[in-house]
Amino acid sequence: MAHPPSSPSNSPQATWPSPQAPWPSPQAPWHIGVDIGGTFTDVVLADDRGDLHSVKSPSVPGDPAEGLIAGLRMLAAHCGMTIEVLLGGCALFVHGSTVATNILLERKGARAGMLSTEGFRDSLEIRRGYRPDPWDHRTPYPPVLVPRYLRLPVTERIDRLGREVTPLDMGSVDRALDVFEAEKVESVAICFLNSFLDSSHEQKVAARVRERLPNVTVSVSSDIVPLAGEYERTSTTAVDAYVAPRLTRYLGALQSKLASLGLKQPLLLVKNNGGTASVDEVLRKPVALTLSGPAAGIGALDYIGASLGTRDLISVEVGGTSCDVLLMSGGRVNVTDTLSIGDYDVLIPSVEVHTVGAGGGTIARVDGAGVLHVGPQGAGARPGPACYGFGGEDPTVTDAQLYLGRLHPGSYAGGTLTLDRARAERAIREKVAEPLGIGTEQAAAGILRIVEQRMLHAVSYISVQRGLDPRRFTLVSGGGAGALHIAEVARGLGCRRAYVPRVAGVFCALGMLNSDVRHDFVRSRLTQVEGTDPAGITRDFEALEASAKATLARERFADKDIDFERELDLRYRGQQWDVRVRLPAGAFLWSDVRREFEAEYARLFGHTQPGAPLEVVNLRLAAFGRLRKPALKARASSSAPAVPRETRKVWLVGENVWRDVPIYTGAALFAGHALQGPLVVEEETTTILLSATDKLVVDAAGNYLIDIGVIAGAVK
Repeated sequence: MAHPPSSPSNSPQATWPSPQAPWPSPQAPWHIGVDIGGTFTDVVLADDRGDLHSVKSPSVPGDPAEGLIAGLRMLAAHCGMTIEVLLGGCALFVHGSTVATNILLERKGARAGMLSTEGFRDSLEIRRGYRPDPWDHRTPYPPVLVPRYLRLPVTERIDRLGREVTPLDMGSVDRALDVFEAEKVESVAICFLNSFLDSSHEQKVAARVRERLPNVTVSVSSDIVPLAGEYERTSTTAVDAYVAPRLTRYLGALQSKLASLGLKQPLLLVKNNGGTASVDEVLRKPVALTLSGPAAGIGALDYIGASLGTRDLISVEVGGTSCDVLLMSGGRVNVTDTLSIGDYDVLIPSVEVHTVGAGGGTIARVDGAGVLHVGPQGAGARPGPACYGFGGEDPTVTDAQLYLGRLHPGSYAGGTLTLDRARAERAIREKVAEPLGIGTEQAAAGILRIVEQRMLHAVSYISVQRGLDPRRFTLVSGGGAGALHIAEVARGLGCRRAYVPRVAGVFCALGMLNSDVRHDFVRSRLTQVEGTDPAGITRDFEALEASAKATLARERFADKDIDFERELDLRYRGQQWDVRVRLPAGAFLWSDVRREFEAEYARLFGHTQPGAPLEVVNLRLAAFGRLRKPALKARASSSAPAVPRETRKVWLVGENVWRDVPIYTGAALFAGHALQGPLVVEEETTTILLSATDKLVVDAAGNYLIDIGVIAGAVK
């Protein structure tokens, strides 16, 4: 098979896209969303006319705030203004970040101490006493976040009914604080047995810690996660204490820096639950930021669902490091309490995002047995893929895309990156093709097949394994690399449609602009449905709503801008796992609740137990402070036909052949344009690849709707 030219045919010098001329000045006031990822920092601006502007700037792992400010300066330059003017005209600034996650994964958190009920100091290390994989009894758990000599006992005891069995001994507390002071701990986690039933002991101890150690942050389990589950509650509180000091410093410094540069509005942060909150509220529970960036995908799917007229969507967001999959069914995204980050368990309301190591920077390698592996290791922002020229020598998914002609060599991200095709070819040939004894094209194509199979499995995990057929969903591309894979992943799943937002490369940053403030409240109440008065449950919810209103009032929301959603965790008597059911506001009937519970139970498990006793486990309240959303402008239409900018040799994996493929510039495509593949569309923040059987239509919103065709005889 003939090799393609070493540079694209019929192409100008490989510096496209050229540095952008300044955009038309946005109309104030505008909203700004910033998402700091492992490779790029994404910045989106939506102005009062409904225009969107976006940039991608390389992240700075050592100082995320530096990458954020650099991204804002880049955006300001493109808009023909200073960063001070940009921030001065901002009415809403929303920030999502993996800072808390990275603190945990890199184990660079605080020196934390823990106060536990006497006799239970080792709950954190014992965990649940079983392993997720019963056949793997050798792989060690990660080091505990609080070493044993800093996990100190306190004499006190609340029993399983919430009654005081052993009075609180403040002398034991003071002795522990003497040790913490000598050891210079930066934070203290307080986690007593059964404190979710009676928090009085924890609250008294927290007051003593703040009195004696005023510069130490305090994490109290009954404030953070007032739920049954001794280990999970202890682990969550330990994680909160571990990340709190560094996160507090980061957010304080960032807020001060943005204010000094002209930002007049409070900074909002994306939380695990997909909503936002002010810095002051987030710092009451820093653990709620451990899934900050990807959770904003809910807001982006809300935008897209409104545009498409469907509420059944699956987003596949492929960035530089990972692939995040999020499912919306009937307009609802599943929120779960159980989250594991680096094998540290966190019990906090979190959007159910399934993440796999399948990003543009995912590294390909051949093992000693001659088997090709792709991931989960990644090249990160530095040194990055081999084609970046920053010192990386390992081939990555981006190198394969570049070598196979899907990406153009030259300048990206406003000139901050230059992709070198020769470096990509050398890395693939030396590290994959030669060890396997195959051609470089086959090696690069193999890398892409494997990574797309991993993406397909990720979608199956969050859909098929939840009792949902992915074929009834529209697959949505997110992230800078997602649109290069979305058609093949959709084809493999049997999906008939895929959708690529014009700003797919800044998917989560866009979602931040469509996210409301959200706070979650929970109360444990283990009781039998039979014999429980629904009016009592309603009164408990009203008490939770009063607390929620007080929280939202601190963030300056009036009652008219506040909404609530009520849910119950239910289970059949004797079972361990709960099923969540939504309740209407006000009065309800248990018969309606049972019907909803059994419908969901049947979807999840394929059967029900008609007539079996039901238990209430937890009451849950989601409180929303509604924010004004930007109304995005429709894309202009054009009667002129779409004309490709050039043609380029592209290796089509499904056909296993090089073909001359038309290359379109996204800025030259307008509403109503319809194109038949194969083709490549190069947008500012993403690149779309279609095979010969796929068809692309630019919709009224200016985004790309793809009809997925079947490739006869495709190599799989």
